[in-house]
Amino acid sequence: QVQLVESGGGLVQAGGSLRLSCAASGRTFRRYAMGWFRQAPGKEREFVAAISWSGGSTYYADFVKGRFTISRDDARKTVYLQMNSLKPEDTAVYYCGAGLDVGSYESSSDFDSWGQGTQVTVSS
Repeated sequence: QVQLVESGGGLVQAGGSLRLSCAASGRTFRRYAMGWFRQAPGKEREFVAAISWSGGSTYYADFVKGRFTISRDDARKTVYLQMNSLKPEDTAVYYCGAGLDVGSYESSSDFDSWGQGTQVTVSS
């Protein structure tokens, strides 16, 4: 397994931007598909974006398409989530997940390791 640490969250006004980072430890990072999920108070964890182990494929929830971009830097063992045009409904704790054998990128149960999360708050 890999250990994951998210960073980059914070308070931003609607329409602003943030870039989340997820730093991984372990020698096998290149083999992992990576995903970002979020959880708002009183709601279930939901899929946001994912990237394949090769970086050749990316996947997005409909509500972030055109606003968020996921990318990975295997040399730095880091995955990023660039978030633009933020809305108050994007307020949540954002979690980074890593999975070796991901069948469905939208399913959190397909990811094996998780970070502690980083809070994103968007004010109106």
